[in-house]
Amino acid sequence: MRKFGFALTACALFNLAQPSAASAAKSQAHCAPLGKSKVALQALKNAGWQIDSDAERNRFVLALADCNGSPDPELRDGIAFEATQHYLRKGLVNEATLASLSAKLQAQLGEPDKSGFRRPFAALNLSEVARTDRIKAWMTAEQRAQLVKASVDYMRSITDHRGFDKVAGYRHAVAHTADLIMQLALNPAIVKSDLVRMRGAIALQVAPAGTSYVTGEPERLARPILFMAQRGAFTEVEWGEWLAQFAGPGALGSWDNAFQSEAGLARRHNVTAFLSALYVNAQASGADALKPLATGAMEALKKLP
Repeated sequence: MRKFGFALTACALFNLAQPSAASAAKSQAHCAPLGKSKVALQALKNAGWQIDSDAERNRFVLALADCNGSPDPELRDGIAFEATQHYLRKGLVNEATLASLSAKLQAQLGEPDKSGFRRPFAALNLSEVARTDRIKAWMTAEQRAQLVKASVDYMRSITDHRGFDKVAGYRHAVAHTADLIMQLALNPAIVKSDLVRMRGAIALQVAPAGTSYVTGEPERLARPILFMAQRGAFTEVEWGEWLAQFAGPGALGSWDNAFQSEAGLARRHNVTAFLSALYVNAQASGADALKPLATGAMEALKKLP
């Protein structure tokens, strides 16, 4: 994972484990954009994703979204996501396709997802859609508002906190949705009321009950908060009040015997990691806009057991 920096605008990519032959065969049946086999997709990747026809390229990008639920990490992440990111960052997709892709991915966020792949990767791909609007505005106010709502609703709803599996690769719902919210937070068209809602959704995933993060989620959750602070949308008092909530025991009810329970240890671990990421990055940046965040994070850290 790359170190955090204010030039960072996309999540880190990981080398994923190879699937079994059985799962690869199954995933190919569900991931064949424009009829392309896995071998053909790998060849296209090796050729730098070159598709000369604008019409075919736009159809291909939209079809790639069908791969988000693939159990094969090479198809889901190493091909479908990388291809989508390539075409969108190169400006090779028209606005009509971007709008259709955004709608399709948002719909996936609400679909049943027993295996836990489709929704996290819909969120990750949506982060790239959101980035295109940040770089050059094309969404209507209504489209942008809907994307904010979909992002907030999904972040608030996440209960599957699986990160990495050596066979299936990444799910990483919280991290991917944090990347999406980061891109929205960076967009000057997003107003404070939107930032308030996104910040509130992030707060719910800082220390979810029964989960001890081990795949970088606290750092990924910290990124959109750092960018929100950089915008200067919140006062020092507002940051202090928001950060103070993490110093409390939450659903534990009390910090008593926190070191003698898995739930207590998990909450303390997750909160410490999140607040530390905020403090270190805010302090190291030297930016005046981030000083209230550094102060508030340190005050909260001091109150932890």
